[in-house]
Amino acid sequence: MALGISTNGAQLYGADLLSFHHHKHPQFLPPARGIQNLQEGSMKKDGTADSFWSRAESRIWTLMLLLGTCLLYCTRVTMPICVVAMSARFDWDKKQSGIVLSSFFWGYCLTQIVGGHLSDRIGGEKVLLLSASAWGSISALTPLLIYVGSAHLALMTFSRFLMGLLQGVYFPALASLFSRKVRENERAFTYSTVGTGSQFGTLVMGAAGSLLLDWYGWQSVFYFSGVLTLLWVYCMCKYLLNEQEIIIPLEDLAKGLSLSKQTKVPWKQIFKRPPVWAVIVAQLCAASTFFTLLSWLPTFFTETFPDSKGWIFNVVPWLVAIPTSLFSGFLSDQCISQGYKPITVRKVMQVVGSGVSSLFALGIGYTSSFCRAVVFASACIGFQTFNHSGISVNVQDLAPSCAGLLFGVANTGGALLGVVCVYLAGHLIESTGSWVSVFNLVAAVNAFGLCAFLIFGKAHRVDLDTACVDL
Repeated sequence: MALGISTNGAQLYGADLLSFHHHKHPQFLPPARGIQNLQEGSMKKDGTADSFWSRAESRIWTLMLLLGTCLLYCTRVTMPICVVAMSARFDWDKKQSGIVLSSFFWGYCLTQIVGGHLSDRIGGEKVLLLSASAWGSISALTPLLIYVGSAHLALMTFSRFLMGLLQGVYFPALASLFSRKVRENERAFTYSTVGTGSQFGTLVMGAAGSLLLDWYGWQSVFYFSGVLTLLWVYCMCKYLLNEQEIIIPLEDLAKGLSLSKQTKVPWKQIFKRPPVWAVIVAQLCAASTFFTLLSWLPTFFTETFPDSKGWIFNVVPWLVAIPTSLFSGFLSDQCISQGYKPITVRKVMQVVGSGVSSLFALGIGYTSSFCRAVVFASACIGFQTFNHSGISVNVQDLAPSCAGLLFGVANTGGALLGVVCVYLAGHLIESTGSWVSVFNLVAAVNAFGLCAFLIFGKAHRVDLDTACVDL
């Protein structure tokens, strides 16, 4: 089952809705129209449709989106895992490796805003599946692409650029989807649960990728992640979406991409608000430091502790991060349910996500023990997941009607700074011969973003103006 685009409303058929929808209301839900009729039948007394997912729908979507995020990171971390082997194979130095690693973020930053805006217009689920179809194909074709010519560095850089371009829409689409489908007092746990896919993906690829790398070479790592992604897209189209949700008519796509006077975002009104800039600055700082650690930690452990087993440092930190992410979401929602102010909860979560994690990042660079380095890295990555219940959800607090676009703006800044930080880290390692400067860089950037959010961060809506709500 492929995701389709039609010019005249011609349809590519998906399978019927999941059985629990189909059998729950057999007399009202004919095949392939379950979700549509359920939404039409779920009307409030005032005549408006209740667009939030039911509990059963929320569980299914959360599980599938968790798997999608897992596969997103499976494909994203293939290069950090394979970079040492590929550098040896193609004779790249640290600066050239840094160019390849940072090229992902050049593409990643270009589609954040347009992906968020498109998701707000046509639906985040459609954008998610279109992008996943493309990045899964690119991952599977990368080993073939790099051997097309002799310019291996240029070809690999281009491949990673395309990967970033296609994955850039994912998290803005999630923010848009959750702002429409998930209730406010459930968003932190839902986002944190789906966010654990980043750790699951890094964990799966850290373990399976290391084994595949040792057994079959770096090419097998790319094949593995690409094929699994395409399988996920097939399952989503076949079991979770009906035919109307799979199809994207070209005219709707064009409308989603356009910025007419009726749909243009009131930039001056929204972006003159200090809370908006606070969450943008905090998001770009947190994202860039996470990208830096994601890109360089495998190389750090390989070079600093050459006799260590790759699966240990590629698996343990991300294994620790899974329960911490779930705990942060649960704790955040529980605190808000108990009457604590949302902004207070968001800021506490962010202190842990950016502040406490930076202390352990500093510890990584100053230890000569492999065990302590793994413990510090695990704590650093684990505490960073508290960002899911801090700034990531705060975007939806501020502007639920245009959360996708606003998250795209914030993540664009994170990707741009990520390009700088990932490349700068490679330059610092090459010029100083020490990893301490890299972890000092991570701590300094995190501290700046945290201070901005603590001083100016708020949780009240800024999109209540009619022009903004119409988005």
